[in-house]
Amino acid sequence: MLLKETIRTAVVSQRQELENFDFGIDREFLGRTKTLPKYAFIISGIRRCGKSTFMQQLRKGDHAFYYTNFEDPRLAGFALEDFETLEEVYLDEFGKNSNYYLDEIQAVDRWELFVRKIVDAGKKVVITGSNASLLSRELGTKLTGRHITNEIYPFSYSEFLQARKEKAGSKSFANYLEYGGFPEYLKNNRKETLRQLLNDIIERDIIVRHDVREKSALKILAVYLLSNSSKQISYNKITRTFGLGSVNTSRAFIAYLEDAYLFFTVKMFDYSLKKQVVNPKKVYAVDTGLINAVSINFTPDNGKMLENCVFMGLKRRGNEVYYFKGEKECDFLIKEGGEITEGIQACYELTEKNREREVGGLLEAMNKFKIKKGTVITMNQEDKIVAEGKSIMVIPAWKWILSK
Repeated sequence: MLLKETIRTAVVSQRQELENFDFGIDREFLGRTKTLPKYAFIISGIRRCGKSTFMQQLRKGDHAFYYTNFEDPRLAGFALEDFETLEEVYLDEFGKNSNYYLDEIQAVDRWELFVRKIVDAGKKVVITGSNASLLSRELGTKLTGRHITNEIYPFSYSEFLQARKEKAGSKSFANYLEYGGFPEYLKNNRKETLRQLLNDIIERDIIVRHDVREKSALKILAVYLLSNSSKQISYNKITRTFGLGSVNTSRAFIAYLEDAYLFFTVKMFDYSLKKQVVNPKKVYAVDTGLINAVSINFTPDNGKMLENCVFMGLKRRGNEVYYFKGEKECDFLIKEGGEITEGIQACYELTEKNREREVGGLLEAMNKFKIKKGTVITMNQEDKIVAEGKSIMVIPAWKWILSK
């Protein structure tokens, strides 16, 4: 257990720091976000994507509240039994109120027991966390039906435009592909910020949490996946390449990286769930700026960067996404209500040379799944293609990403 005075010192100084807090730009989903009494509102996402700032944006105007950041080094070793002392400090220092803001809660083992207690007492609770499976497991055991989860990511293109004071168009979108959306990096423009972020995620969210022994292999694997974003991955190949001993270790490592929100894997669509599991997956990074900062490739693959950005656009919209592979390939299939409703191809530049491959892959998917809507997303081309009785819209990425 921590000393009461240790907890008091940390909590009081954290509260003082909030007096001059920089709220930054309002996240685009702020206006449609509501917190409710008797529910825990969970903000989850990768480190440094703006979770804590979003929490404070939700708190803005609220002067009667409790706040603790559990990753404060002074609170190292904070345990479940320390919550009772924390409550005493809250009451002593800030009086009685009903609004709790708990930052990086996953640092505390069995935190969900305390949160359930205060939720049941009718308190408003806002929480941030950086580990997907950890949060879902704990929410699923003690907070079933008593929580609302909101996953957030680095800045979207529209938020990037606000932060950088740039105008929408192909030029600013090219900047977005290069720099990505991590708020701190957009302020200081130092790639070391992103490299250190990657190291912090691997060390603090994966190696320590999962007691990983093959530390070097895990770090090299993360850089490899960032360098090969938008491509198919093979667990067997990864096992051999990085000497991981077994396919199960490869699967576990990639699952850890996903839980930390560094990557997302996309399944090849098949009506057979078994085939979906065994078929190769494609991997996408959470941010193109992070790819540029740590990639081992000398020159960026603009087509793959665009594809990655389109995927994150779909992710932000909450779409259920797959890829298609038949004789040709279609980058994205959108599934709604049990049906495939849209096919999307990401192509940096549509030319006569690649038209057969790009449009052909989309048409094959549209015919197979009887899709009415097809889209080719490019860097700056706009057109309409009619082929095989189907209509395909060609649209610049910056217009598409701002369209919904």
